[in-house]
Amino acid sequence: MKALREAGATVVDAFGELPDAVAKILKQMKGQSLMSEADKNAVWNTAVTRIEPNRVAVRGYDIAELMGRVSFGAAVYLILTGELPSDAIGRLMDGILVASIDHGATPPSALAARTVASTGASLSASVAAGIMSINRHHGGAIEDCARQLKKIADRATTESISMDEVAARTLAAMKEAGDRMPGFGHRYHTKDPRTARLFELAREAGVDGAHMKAARAAEKSFADAKKALPINVDGAIGAILADLGMNPAAFNGIFMIARTPGLVAHVIEEQTREKPMRRIDPVNHGYDGPASRSILDEAPNTKIQAPGKLQ
Repeated sequence: MKALREAGATVVDAFGELPDAVAKILKQMKGQSLMSEADKNAVWNTAVTRIEPNRVAVRGYDIAELMGRVSFGAAVYLILTGELPSDAIGRLMDGILVASIDHGATPPSALAARTVASTGASLSASVAAGIMSINRHHGGAIEDCARQLKKIADRATTESISMDEVAARTLAAMKEAGDRMPGFGHRYHTKDPRTARLFELAREAGVDGAHMKAARAAEKSFADAKKALPINVDGAIGAILADLGMNPAAFNGIFMIARTPGLVAHVIEEQTREKPMRRIDPVNHGYDGPASRSILDEAPNTKIQAPGKLQ
């Protein structure tokens, strides 16, 4: 309260003082409206970004002030939630975006983008084709997994039983119904290398809520049933974003945001390196990019080089 007063804010000591404080402020304003003429005449409103001459404000923050001071992950968190994250959660959001930036040329989104690009379509059309292929079974597991984990966590609370017990019952019921638990197992990885790092970043940010606990309980249930299905990157992201309190409706969108740079890279490579209208083999392809290297070996003196011509 002392800090607020020193900053020039009007602070009341009791709720009963609030009406007089509001009346005093209104008198000081002499009838001046808090809304601009444009706001008063608006047909509809948005709470995302305000555009004024020579100023862009995202969720109230001047975009020029954000530039160079806020990471892209933190900016994504801001525009989706309305508030800036802590530094640790900003790093966690960065980790989530990096984790999903690409997964090679075999995912449906990459194949769709490359196929459309091979017809001579524009970059925007080709990338759009890749984005449109992100659905329930590709990228959509993030939201679906988060909702299933919430059911497990809620049931454990309402029925006063352990998370492990609820997870076991839930997975048994899903198996009997012929359903699969989204966010677990992977068509290529027996242990997704991205999951452990995301959980590490989450712990550093103090994030370990009911959804992450439910995810670990489900993983344990699979292991106890002698059918090891570890948490994959989609499940990890779903659990973390849910524990951050973000809206599940945005989860698949976050995957789209992350995957877009990868799709752009695939489209440009297809357009500049391959013949038009080729028959794209979805599996049998090689890799001839840079050899394996580690940023840990280069830190802390890693230098960012200017990009050369894309091959």
